[in-house]
Amino acid sequence: QVQLVESGGGLVQAGGSLRLSCAVSARTFIQYSMGWFRQAPGKEREFVAVVSWSGGSTSYADSVKGRFTIARANAKNTVNLQMNSLKPEDTAVYYCAATYKYNLGELVHRNEYAYWGQGTQVTVSS
Repeated sequence: QVQLVESGGGLVQAGGSLRLSCAVSARTFIQYSMGWFRQAPGKEREFVAVVSWSGGSTSYADSVKGRFTIARANAKNTVNLQMNSLKPEDTAVYYCAATYKYNLGELVHRNEYAYWGQGTQVTVSS
């Protein structure tokens, strides 16, 4: 059984930064590509970023490109999302997700992920 636990959410002013972490309980963490999604009230869950099993390849949604950075530490079974220059429209519940699939181009779709965390709230005030 794979379990994902997010942390690091909170309230921040526009222009500020937050760092989300996702701890993964899996003996084969290195086999998973890891993604971050977010869901704002009344909206669909949307792709934010994904990182390959090695950490060598990443992909971002256009809305966060240049502001967010995804990275993983395979020795610690964690994946982080550094969020800078936050905007009020970044307000959402952020979810960590894991998948065995490797084609990052396909991993923008939530249906490609097998495991999800419970989410952590990020609120950006104007």
